[in-house]
Amino acid sequence: MEATDVWTLTSTALVLIMTPGLALFYGGLVRVRSVVNMMLFSVSAMGVVGMLWILYGYSMSVFGEGDGWFAGNPFREFGLATTDPSEFIGVGFGAVFAMITTALISGAIADRVGLGSWVLFSGVWATLVYFPVAAWVWGGGWISQLGSWLGTPEVIDLAGGTAIHINAGAAALALAIVVGKRRDFARGAHRPHSIPLVTIGAALLWFGWIGFNAGLATDAGTAGLILVNTLGSPAAAIIGWLAIDALRGRKPGVIGAASGAVAGLVAITPAAANLAPGFALLLGLLAGAACAFAIDWKFRLGYDDSLDVVGLHLVAGVLGTVYLGFFAFDDGLFTGGDAGLLLVQVISVLGVVVYSFVASLLIAFGVKFTTGLRVPAEVEEGGIDAAAHGEEAYALDAGGRL
Repeated sequence: MEATDVWTLTSTALVLIMTPGLALFYGGLVRVRSVVNMMLFSVSAMGVVGMLWILYGYSMSVFGEGDGWFAGNPFREFGLATTDPSEFIGVGFGAVFAMITTALISGAIADRVGLGSWVLFSGVWATLVYFPVAAWVWGGGWISQLGSWLGTPEVIDLAGGTAIHINAGAAALALAIVVGKRRDFARGAHRPHSIPLVTIGAALLWFGWIGFNAGLATDAGTAGLILVNTLGSPAAAIIGWLAIDALRGRKPGVIGAASGAVAGLVAITPAAANLAPGFALLLGLLAGAACAFAIDWKFRLGYDDSLDVVGLHLVAGVLGTVYLGFFAFDDGLFTGGDAGLLLVQVISVLGVVVYSFVASLLIAFGVKFTTGLRVPAEVEEGGIDAAAHGEEAYALDAGGRL
């Protein structure tokens, strides 16, 4: 086995642990009565999307000869029955990306959606949105060909600024709109129940993100650059977020620092192999500051994105993808290139935002018509964990003690 295959195999394990890490991160952010429900959304996404990826997701995400523009043929390698075993490491690496992308969306609907509705949405969404968009970006689709069509540099998206974060963020916005607000939605009404869980989850995400960004690196120099940028951007984003909180007169906290780290990780995802470390630090500062402001938009605009999937993943994903148009090696507007790269970066962002939002909106309405989508009011008010799952995050005795 080649050394690069060993590294991709290792990176697959790193990315795999990110989804349980996300479960901890999201679980800590919700109230104690919906921890099980929130964590189960991430775990169930691993189950549903992992199965679908093996059955037909991989086939849809990789164009074959003459397979068309929208997505690959799902029956070409159905169940991987005819897939060359030499491709299996790549199949596994793609599977863990599909899992966490779908799980990210669930943060927008905390406290008020049943597991069955979520499982139905996640399976249909992966099929109709994630697999095709992955084909556009990495499987020979229109985003990967945009530069050659327009005579510009090719679109840069190392590890999923468009396919992962913008895609999930746009879907989260659509789903949150269809589901509606929590019954007691208001600023300050929903406090995270466990800062330690949030910290552990953020740490696992950052740990796994090294494999996320560098899993396909083929030489030490590229891998080293990706590593440094994957450390530097979130580090700077922590400072950017805390600085904005200080300027607004807010007390610094772990939730803000952890959210800043995630914002920096999201922003560097498309860009880690194409920015000098100094520009990666600047990107992190901008992402931390921008996302610190963006998470307040849900109160101003009136949509209930419970755990700020839109404010973190959509905003930082757009920022990191477009930023490359200005500062990418050689082709950025300020680094020796012209506006060509910026043009294709913006087009790719707009294409994914519009498609993901519209398709996700239609899927969400379909699920709402089929299952009702939302749990009954008494379940939401009394606690979804005990009513829907028969489990509680913490076993308390009659006196309320652990």
